[in-house]
Amino acid sequence: MSRPSPSPIYTLRGAGGPLNTLHFSCQGEGTPLLFSGSGKGAIHIWNLNSRRAEKIIEAHSGNSVIWVSTLQSADALISQGRDMEVCWWDVSEGRSELVESVRTGSVGFCQCSLLEMSPANYLLAYAGEQTEEIKIIELPSKTAVCTLVPEEKLGMVMCLKLWQPDSGSGPLLLAGYENGSLLLWDVTQRSKLSQVKAHPEPVMCLTFDTTSLRGVSGSSEKTLSSWRLDGQSNLQLQDCVTLVNPGVSQLCIRMDRKLLASAGWDHRIRVFGWKKLRPLAVLQYHTDMVLSVAFSDHRDPRQRVLAAGSKDQRISLWSVYNEGTDTG
Repeated sequence: MSRPSPSPIYTLRGAGGPLNTLHFSCQGEGTPLLFSGSGKGAIHIWNLNSRRAEKIIEAHSGNSVIWVSTLQSADALISQGRDMEVCWWDVSEGRSELVESVRTGSVGFCQCSLLEMSPANYLLAYAGEQTEEIKIIELPSKTAVCTLVPEEKLGMVMCLKLWQPDSGSGPLLLAGYENGSLLLWDVTQRSKLSQVKAHPEPVMCLTFDTTSLRGVSGSSEKTLSSWRLDGQSNLQLQDCVTLVNPGVSQLCIRMDRKLLASAGWDHRIRVFGWKKLRPLAVLQYHTDMVLSVAFSDHRDPRQRVLAAGSKDQRISLWSVYNEGTDTG
């Protein structure tokens, strides 16, 4: 007989819209923060000590915020909205000033991917104006790096993950498409390295472990698809994980690479052991679709939490470190 679901350690309310995206910034000397982006165009900066919103930025002309991240420290915030803009904000010393913006031209829901190349230089990948198009630029210069378009029709770009291999070669990009395909791109060579059909439906989300070169992706169906890269940069499909109910909004691997969390359309958060994808816990609290999940990046493992954002306009925070869920 399985244990009953634990309760969240606390919840954050007042976002005023569906919580599409979450991002922690807890590694610095300052206050641990959680950034959230809502369907009503608001970015909340939550103080995890007081458990209250420290600042609210009304962004993207009220259009849905679909992605937030930070550059280096929590002083520089980057956000993406359904207004087809990516915005860079100065949030240092109480500010909330718009510094730069980039027009993507994309009307889809594909979240950007950010990769730090050096302390002051980043790559940003985003879905472009044309259906299958991915654009990559440098930040802060906004210099165009490349445009990646597959030769065949794969439908809209659904999800992206930029990463830098340990081999010292140039950055690579994983992309999921509307027809269920997963592609690996070499950014420097502007060429496709590998392609697999990971799902029969659109790839809604993916996450990737750059150490073990393993990844997992979700769709509208009742399975998670796992895959890996071999030594020749070929994508290889592995086992599927069958879910009780269909639909996954987001996937996230904990920074110690022991746990995987999924945001379910069935209002539930699921936790798996990352090594074998063994189901460990089903967390039930929300009354609508879970849209986002994120593990905190506290330096002290005992302080780390799992956050989930839902269409019910609430954020739940969970301790998955005292639940015996560190194996598998």
